[in-house]
Amino acid sequence: MTALPRHMLADAAATEKELDSIFSCLPSDSVGRVIEAMVHTVMAGGKRLRASLVLGATRLATGSDELPSGAIRVAAAYECLHAYSLIHDDLPAMDNAALRRGKPACHIAYDEATAILAGDGLQSLAFEILASSLTGASTELRVSLLELLAKASGVAGMVGGQMLDIEAEGRKMNFAEMKRMQEMKTGALIKAAVLSGGMIGGASSTLLEGLASYGESVGLAFQIADDLLDKNSDPKTLGKPAQQDAAADKASFVHALGFEAASAEADRLVNKAHESLSEAVGYATPQLTYMLDLADFTTQRQA
Repeated sequence: MTALPRHMLADAAATEKELDSIFSCLPSDSVGRVIEAMVHTVMAGGKRLRASLVLGATRLATGSDELPSGAIRVAAAYECLHAYSLIHDDLPAMDNAALRRGKPACHIAYDEATAILAGDGLQSLAFEILASSLTGASTELRVSLLELLAKASGVAGMVGGQMLDIEAEGRKMNFAEMKRMQEMKTGALIKAAVLSGGMIGGASSTLLEGLASYGESVGLAFQIADDLLDKNSDPKTLGKPAQQDAAADKASFVHALGFEAASAEADRLVNKAHESLSEAVGYATPQLTYMLDLADFTTQRQA
């Protein structure tokens, strides 16, 4: 894997520490197996990109590397929601993948029923984290964060995008259809993570607009990079099955545009992310540099 930005490694470590703390407070007597299955996925490593986007956007909004109270909990909530989506993606009825982050997928390590419940549990936990007063003293802020995550992960976002993905199997989507599907399936949650960080940091309306544009571009670039890696990498490097899209005749940007054009589109989107956020901030800061590094990482990564 391309080396992670130094701050990204630190953000990943801080988020995992917070996840450990959250899971240590859950009951484990009669429901220990499902909690083990939840931990199996959410603590299996990974890039923690969504967490880094939350924390990076928070720092950008405050202009400081000091994080306000609750920001790390929001990052943890996004990792729980993302892990739920991975568990359900891997199920036999969905992508039927046996490997995730180099380890057995949740339904392989445990069983299909436990995996479904583990995904459900992680989804609920994400909203529980955001609703808690530990995440922020402002009820209005917590409600806004809850609404943002609910929309990004529901039928107008990830769930709806997954449905479009399933319905597209076996037919060639045009670029507009593909863009809409992936903005919902992958991009909505990434955009929401960016905006959540801005909200926690008290971003101005101008900065929130820049963060929204940045998040949209990064979300699509990330998915195009995934499609390119699925086409051109191997399971050992990816930590999950490769060439899945072609095997299942699934819609992808590579399928819609071709490999070279898809790669060029990913680069264009990263440049757009740079421009929109740089214009919104107006001057160079270390916090801006980190967000631009995260945008670059979406297409430079190898897994």
